[in-house]
Amino acid sequence: MQHRFSTAERTLLDSANARVFFDGVFTRPKLNHPEGVAIGPDGRIWAGTDAGDIFRISPDGQDHEVAHQLGGFALGLAFDGSRALFVCDLERACVLRVDLATGTVAQWSHPALRIPNFPVVDRASGQLFVSDSHDPVRAGPGIFAFDLETGDSTLWLDAPLQFANGLAMREDERAVYVAETFARRVSRVAINDDGTAGPPEPFATDLDGLPDGLAFDAVGNLVVGCYEPSRLLRIPAQGGTGEVLIEDATAHVLCHPTNIAFAGDRLFAANLGRWHITAIDMDIGAPALWEFDQ
Repeated sequence: MQHRFSTAERTLLDSANARVFFDGVFTRPKLNHPEGVAIGPDGRIWAGTDAGDIFRISPDGQDHEVAHQLGGFALGLAFDGSRALFVCDLERACVLRVDLATGTVAQWSHPALRIPNFPVVDRASGQLFVSDSHDPVRAGPGIFAFDLETGDSTLWLDAPLQFANGLAMREDERAVYVAETFARRVSRVAINDDGTAGPPEPFATDLDGLPDGLAFDAVGNLVVGCYEPSRLLRIPAQGGTGEVLIEDATAHVLCHPTNIAFAGDRLFAANLGRWHITAIDMDIGAPALWEFDQ
């Protein structure tokens, strides 16, 4: 496979745009190998660890607390406005719903759910979409849908995806975008008028990296966190191959970035390979997702 962008000279943002925002290597507990990151309704940056600890970090990165110790292995995070935090738990193969008012934790599951990876809230349909990575080698279904009020679940997209990973939705568009990591592509799945899933269609292919996390900016470009190599891509609103936005050849400031989250003109990235959250000053920003989920 021939890839178009392979050197730092082809990046769009300078490496000075990225910095270690919060270093959890010496905290107790440590911010061990964070995969999920999200901006909460309190304006803080939330991140999960491989032990299921949920960190809540101040906007300046100077203060933090462990908001919840859920156990398991926390993957993707998503907020349902100020109502709930959803956490994909790899160990239990379920989605945890944390009530933000009471702290009550409920487990949402489906018999066919194997590797719940990333959740995205869709208030328009009253559902939580969750990707299932299924298996690192064999393609399989797919995307599950959970009722935001009851937790009732269904296999929404029963189609073979090659390690379904990050999900994203673009404002004013009825579609779910899914990263297929080992296919090096992002697919678009339309939400039909009756709420069912359309067939997956390629949106970005032959990507120069293994796509993991997804986030749309304010003008409709898709930013992609690549687990390997340690870089971010930007795909234009109409789709295509895209370009390298920023990368770290030393894998120190960006180290196997996974999920990403906008907070205005800053983009936060979780680094599964280390113990920190990266902040990136962006030339095009976007509001935090929870603001759309009221």
